[in-house]
Formats: sequence, structure tokens, C-alpha cells
Amino acid sequence: MLYSKGDVKIYLNLAKKRKPVIEDPTKWDYKIIGTVVDKLLKAVEEATPGLKYEVTPSNISKGEKYYSLNVTVMVPSEVVRDLVFQKFSDHPDIKMVI
Repeated sequence: MLYSKGDVKIYLNLAKKRKPVIEDPTKWDYKIIGTVVDKLLKAVEEATPGLKYEVTPSNISKGEKYYSLNVTVMVPSEVVRDLVFQKFSDHPDIKMVI
């Protein structure tokens, strides 16, 4: 079975319960959450050197303490996709990455 959303194509093998096969390169979405938007934008630059990306605003917490951004990155492989996630996760100005 093929699941497709925009440029992302994932082949699901439901009968064998295997990991989905994702065609690379692909656009991959991350949501990052932090307290200072400028620092979040800087973190995106640091985590994605040489990669094409797009950042769009997402949400602001009720008390305006936390901000979230949607980050779409053109990743060439699973290794790079995981590396970007790890860089976001390890960055001191990012409180959470999804």
C-alpha cells in the first residue's frame, strides 16, 4: 500500500509489520518548541547546514511563554533525517522536537 502526502511517499507493508520504506530525497517535517523565536531560527540554521528548509509559524502557548515552529527540510537520506532530529533534540534553545 502507498501513502502519499505532497512529496512524501511511504510504502507500507502491513502484512509483515516492517518499517515503512520512504523514498529519498524527501521533504521531512519537524515541529520545534522553545521560548525565544530568534533562538529557534538560529537553531534551525545550525542543524541544517547545506540543506534546503522552510520555516513557518505554528503556535504560541496561552501565556506566550512557548513558541512552536514548523520546519520542513529536504533530506537526502534516513541518516540525515535522523541527524537533523538529533541536532534539534540536543540544542539548548529547543525544549521539544516532534
